[in-house]
Amino acid sequence: MEFQRTDSDNENFIALVRLLDADLAEKDGADHSFYAQFNKIDKIKHVIVGFYGDYAVACGAFKPFDEDSVEVKRMYTREEFRGKGIASMLLKNLETWAAELGYSKAVLETGKRQPDAIRLYGNNGYQLIPNYGQYVGIQNSVCFEKKLSF
Repeated sequence: MEFQRTDSDNENFIALVRLLDADLAEKDGADHSFYAQFNKIDKIKHVIVGFYGDYAVACGAFKPFDEDSVEVKRMYTREEFRGKGIASMLLKNLETWAAELGYSKAVLETGKRQPDAIRLYGNNGYQLIPNYGQYVGIQNSVCFEKKLSF
């Protein structure tokens, strides 16, 4: 596996996000209008794409959340590559990059109907927190945080 730091203009990232959105529509239902407003991918400066050879198999990103924190966004691994630890490696790469930039914490939101994502974040040291910001009161949302220490 190779991980490439890039931004949201990356064609591989854009293609993987299309697959992510299709996957979420299947699991959560087609109406993602509430979440879509917070998941726009234009102007994200910190994106990582994971490659198996020349084939883009996973992606993730982060954006500033506040002065000390980033918000992890748009995590996705192609279905045929799941269960191999790729998402954990990608998440670790995102955390390392954020720490290099001086951030000390990562936060994120995922859906209650995403048990694999919930397990991924729990297995990687993320702690459940009350829903933050736009996710307060959203029944399908689960929020996490992790202190970054490198």
